[in-house]
Amino acid sequence: MLTVPVRQLGESERRAVERLLDHDPFAGAQVAERIAARGLSWWRAEGRILGYGARRNLESLCWLGGNLTPVLASDAAVAAFADLLSGEERLCSSIVGRADAVLGLWDRLSDTWGPARDVRPNQPLLATDTLPPVPADPEVRQVRSGEVDRLFPAAVAMYTEEVGVSPLAEDGGRSYRRRVNDLVRTGRAYARIVDGKVVFKAELAVVTKRTAQIQGVWVAPEWRGRGIATAAMAAVVRDALLRVAPTVSLYVNDFNLPARRVYERCGFQPIGTLATVLF
Repeated sequence: MLTVPVRQLGESERRAVERLLDHDPFAGAQVAERIAARGLSWWRAEGRILGYGARRNLESLCWLGGNLTPVLASDAAVAAFADLLSGEERLCSSIVGRADAVLGLWDRLSDTWGPARDVRPNQPLLATDTLPPVPADPEVRQVRSGEVDRLFPAAVAMYTEEVGVSPLAEDGGRSYRRRVNDLVRTGRAYARIVDGKVVFKAELAVVTKRTAQIQGVWVAPEWRGRGIATAAMAAVVRDALLRVAPTVSLYVNDFNLPARRVYERCGFQPIGTLATVLF
């Protein structure tokens, strides 16, 4: 009988895991950030990291926590991860990562984990390491600690619009508010505020030694169509490159053509395709 070469990794294998993550610094950024901050011990990391391959030849990873994220997962690794996970209750709220691996996992897990609330099979992954070629909006800045109450309604609106459910539903928004507070406290939240109201926001949701990943980009509905997004994004990208990381990255739904045009104007180039399965 063939033994499936999947195992839960521990702190003793951290160096091998970090080497593997360096081979996919953009799609694996969220996993890399988590491991850099909390290591591989499951009780500290609030999740498990599974490895595929021989002990001396780690080939693929799969993070299992709030999200399920495969990293450098070959077809054989996807099959092995799915074989293990199909026997477990689904606890994650999404599967996200390189499109081929995510869709391969979902094809094998959908019978036991389904149904999905949404499947987004084509999300261009973009990155840049150069300052934007367009002027930056000087009114876009880091959100101050005393401005969380102004930022929070915009963050809730963005999340609800993007994900399709409100972040207030599960626990009244307490955990989401903590997340917003943390982003502000660590200097990762940006906004343009006009007359006390947030009209643009974005955050560096993931930061590693290799990249700062932008998420949560949002323009207030009444400000859309005025052309503020390009200069606002340019301000975020410029600050992130000068202050935070050597590259800036993000991923976007393929159908969001206005956002894709903004990112192209700011100098982003396609480097791959992600997919997301939402539960």
